[in-house]
Order: sequence, then C-alpha cells, then structure tokens
Amino acid sequence: MQRSHNAIQLTGLSPDDLAQLYAFPPQLDAPWVRANFVSSIDGAATSGNLSEGLGTPADKAVFLLLRELADVIVVGAGTARAENYGGARTDPGRRRAFHDSGIGGHPDGAPPPIAVVTASAVLQPDARLLTDTRVPPLIITTTAAPADRKQRLADAGAEVIEAGDIAVTPHGLLRALRARGLLRVLTEGGPQLFGELLAADVVDELCLTTAPLLVGGAARRISLSAHEFRTRMTRAHVLLDDDGTILTRWARR
Repeated sequence: MQRSHNAIQLTGLSPDDLAQLYAFPPQLDAPWVRANFVSSIDGAATSGNLSEGLGTPADKAVFLLLRELADVIVVGAGTARAENYGGARTDPGRRRAFHDSGIGGHPDGAPPPIAVVTASAVLQPDARLLTDTRVPPLIITTTAAPADRKQRLADAGAEVIEAGDIAVTPHGLLRALRARGLLRVLTEGGPQLFGELLAADVVDELCLTTAPLLVGGAARRISLSAHEFRTRMTRAHVLLDDDGTILTRWARR
C-alpha cells in the first residue's frame, strides 16, 4: 500500500486489501451500524436532487463493496422513492468468500435485503423495490399504519415488520433487525433517518466520500435532526483516488 501523510493511494490497493479496510468486526452479538454517504466539497449531499449525481468510480466501487459486506441495507422511504431503489445487486462469489473469511457477506451468496423504514407504510406495491429484487424487502413500519397498505405490500412479496406503535424508533428498528440475525447493518440514508440514528447514539461508523465537486444550490447535508449533538469520531482511514475523490471511514468505537 502506498501511503502519503497517513492517507492511502487507492490505486495501490488490491480488491482484498480494500475489503479488509472495510471489514465488519468479527463475532458480533449486537447490530453494528455503518452509514455510507457521499457529499460535495461544499457539503451538498445531492446534485440534481440525487446522491447519484455526486458519484465517482471510486465511490461506486466502495458503495458496492459495502453492500457485499452487509447483512441488510436500511433506507428511509423518501430515499427509496427518490432514488428509485430496487433490490441490491451483489456478487454471489464475493459474498460467500467474505462470509468464509468472517468479515461479512452471506453463506450462500444471497444479496442483502433492503429494509425500508416507513411509519405509515407509504410505498407502492409496484415499486422497483418489490418488482426488481432477488430477495424480499423488509418494510419496517408501525402498528398504527393502515392495515390495507401493509397487506398490499405483503401481497406484493415484502416482509412487513411492525417495529413500533406510532413511530419506528432507532432502537425499535435495531431490535427488529437483531431478531432476524441481521447484525451487519448498512444505512444509505436519507438525512432524516441518519440524523435520528445519530441522535440515538447507535451509529458505529460513517463511510464518507467527498466528491471533487463544488455544487452550491440548496442541497441538504447528509444528516438532519431536531437538535444539535456532538458525537466524537475517530479517523479509521483515508483513501485518495487519482481523480481527487477522498474516501474516509470514521469510527465511534
């Protein structure tokens, strides 16, 4: 690995090197929550209202790697709709190899399910999330959500999980995932869900890509919350790509 001022040049890493840098802790007995976001140099979380507008080749490579390591991918319903989420597309061979080495993945190579957090179960049964996937999505919702909406989503193939009475709290979400053995948790947003997870102090690490762009406009930040908090993070690594992309990983514990 070629290092410069404590940073690692991405071009000097093999795929196995990169996977080891993003490995989940071994032998987890509780959910480990990893967030993955991209932002511009001036702090925009989207360009053209989509995070995809900030993507670079390095960011896309790490985005896919993090999915291949995870047990489940958690998103808010607004993000699932805005980004037109479908099921995760991962490499079965890599998923099996990651599982065998104890850093993530899945024993039979199956992709991680998408878990959508929506207190009111407002999702369309014909959305790509349900029609373009290899594994059923998880709809994390509430007992107060209309029963007919939940039934339509279940009829469309989703696993509907009630994880709260009138709201899905971060702890309720994680209890539901833990009960299903989904401990390697990857959240991809959006900002409101991430802000709620941060405010509840359940985020273990943040993988943040800084795209070499200035965007301006009125785009949101990667986190939004009702109150300010100060969570101290420790730098785990910094990766530099030749096009100026900076990939950082920040750990809470």
